Amino acid sequence: MKIKVCGMTLPEQVNALDEMGVDLAGFIFYPKSPRYVGNKISPEKMRQIKGRIAKVGVFVNMPYDELMKTVEDYRLDMVQLHGDETPFYCDKVANYITVIKAFRLTDNDPVDWLTRPFHDSTDMFLFDTLGAGYGGTGKKFDWNVLNSANLDKLFLLSGGIEPDDVEALKKFAAEPIAKKFFAADLNSKFEITAGVKNMAAVEEFVKAVKG
Repeated sequence: MKIKVCGMTLPEQVNALDEMGVDLAGFIFYPKSPRYVGNKISPEKMRQIKGRIAKVGVFVNMPYDELMKTVEDYRLDMVQLHGDETPFYCDKVANYITVIKAFRLTDNDPVDWLTRPFHDSTDMFLFDTLGAGYGGTGKKFDWNVLNSANLDKLFLLSGGIEPDDVEALKKFAAEPIAKKFFAADLNSKFEITAGVKNMAAVEEFVKAVKG
């Protein structure tokens, strides 16, 4: 199981994540988010972040040309599309960079039906909790909703993952549906304030998952 920590706003914390073995760091380029990175980390500072950690840009309904310019300026490794992007849009972006498409689910959503149009136009899925507006809610996501789905695509789990969820995640990872489970996506439950992570809590989680 890989680990992604989203909503990063401090370069020194990104470097620390890399050192502790976190696989992916998420940077939110949605101006309405309290973790909006556009006015916190410049492209120059982003390019100075070294190490093996993959840089994932999180976008919501951004025009294609603007998104691609951001990808180039910030030297992003992947994009995560969290809005109402169409399969055509995803496919266009996926010609140039790895695409994660996010789906905000309720307990009764038909997962197969929602994801099928995006199967050939994206590289991975991310499942989060449905809430008002776009982006994460911090609310717990009921992973059991995926048990009846036929997921032949790498996917990430998001939605209110907490420091105490290690055993639950390991249990989920052993389920048949988890054969394509790529990464756990951490955010608000590991924060001191919006965009500032509790690094001790993240490190403890990483050691418990990967140790």
